[in-house]
Amino acid sequence: MYEDIKKATEVLNNGGVILYPTDTVWGIGCDATNEEAVKRVYEIKQRSDSKSMLVLLDNPVKLRTFVDEVPEIAWDLIELTDKPMTIIYDGARNLAPNLIAEDGSIGIRITEEEFSMKLCRQFRKPIVSTSANISGAPAPAIFRDISDEIKQAVDYIVEYRQKDNKDTKPSSIFKIGKSGTIEILRK
Repeated sequence: MYEDIKKATEVLNNGGVILYPTDTVWGIGCDATNEEAVKRVYEIKQRSDSKSMLVLLDNPVKLRTFVDEVPEIAWDLIELTDKPMTIIYDGARNLAPNLIAEDGSIGIRITEEEFSMKLCRQFRKPIVSTSANISGAPAPAIFRDISDEIKQAVDYIVEYRQKDNKDTKPSSIFKIGKSGTIEILRK
């Protein structure tokens, strides 16, 4: 795992795109602060840049760097959740402009999965995490389900967990308004 993290971090630092395991499905990732790298991810997925993507962080304390104001209820949700959860926050900042939704929001997930957490920690910036599929195709739960087209389009493919056969699911998604209102987008 250490070598994968070292190589993936190097690729991310150079503006590249990686294919990596996350706390949910396999993901396509890049430096969430690098506009050109984010543009490449949209191109690889053949996805409109009007559909925003989420980012991974390794520690909830880092939320304050990328969100204007973290509603109190968000801290409770993060503390109480026992499965991967993405929260969409208003007032995104310090991220690539083409990553932020038109309404100024951003989806952020705090990962607790060993590889993606260590990768975020080593990279020291948020990492884009979007399912490793062409837009509209099913999200690959395991590595062997990822299309060759995706594999050939990225700069580095993480070896760690390629042989896992454990079926995984996308995260739940909640949108929290500045007033603390919660909307469940995916359970």
